Amino acid sequence: MDATDQKRLLREMLFARRFEERCAEAYQERQIGGFLHLYPGQEACAIGVLEKARPGHDYVVTGYRDHIHAIKSGVDPKAVMAELFGKETGCSKGRGGSMHIFDPDRHFMGGYALVGGPFPLAAGFGKAIQMRGGDEISICFLGDGANNQGTFHETMNMASLWDLPVLFVCENNLYGIGTAIERATVEINQYKRVAPYHIEAAQCDGQDIDVVMQHAETAVNYVREKRRPYFLELMTYRLRGHSMSDSGAYRSKDEVEQWARRDPIGIYKARLIAAGVLSEADFAAMDQAVQDEIEQEIIPFAEQSPEPAVEDLERYVYVEGGCTAWQN
Repeated sequence: MDATDQKRLLREMLFARRFEERCAEAYQERQIGGFLHLYPGQEACAIGVLEKARPGHDYVVTGYRDHIHAIKSGVDPKAVMAELFGKETGCSKGRGGSMHIFDPDRHFMGGYALVGGPFPLAAGFGKAIQMRGGDEISICFLGDGANNQGTFHETMNMASLWDLPVLFVCENNLYGIGTAIERATVEINQYKRVAPYHIEAAQCDGQDIDVVMQHAETAVNYVREKRRPYFLELMTYRLRGHSMSDSGAYRSKDEVEQWARRDPIGIYKARLIAAGVLSEADFAAMDQAVQDEIEQEIIPFAEQSPEPAVEDLERYVYVEGGCTAWQN
């Protein structure tokens, strides 16, 4: 990877951080309603994995912490922010909000509020790809807190039995809402839980994007070539609470500070500076450019976009005119 791509990846992670921080501000200003689950601390996961896939070609499904996965998949950040603002120009026309980002044109098949809900959907996309003879793969991002759901085990069994081209990516941030993983799960190493289903699996550091990309490349190539499922566990940490209503009081200050020192943006920034790829001044300019884009383009677009029309309240509940997503 050359210096241009390295700086691009750093900018993408920085953009993700600033985008989410601005979402938190907008939520506090009551511009965003409903629930809001943010991604700071986990940027290397979505960006690193999808960097080694084919965003917009491969099918992606995830849980409700979904903004950055959508953006990396090619969804317009303005459409994501407008969706959070509940506007007609949002990617779900303002009907879905934070937990239901969706853009089939980019093969981003949605974030879902139901814990464990994305698993069977990802397998379904994999089965459809298989039946059509496509070269795409299905990528399912999941959290460690969802893996005790029955849908997890049912999906792993069928994905392996049917040889489905699905990459399961577990973003293990050590907590299911406010419950530490060791208090709810006997086997805390999630990648080991798929062994009975004969699924290849690996675990790696989710805070270092170079490490994530190395393992993601292996995983993606395996699924694409073998047309078999693969399970990749990324050890990561969310620096904010589970949602905006979560103070994070169940975590010790020392624990948070320890993980903050392994901020994926800080790790990559330091590496690029040490390699002479950029300077502190370059990073400051990059950061300012990112914030300017958010404040001057993305936020105004969301604020100035129209509200959904009242007369359209019952539209988009059922498919109108047939589903065309699989024809793209």
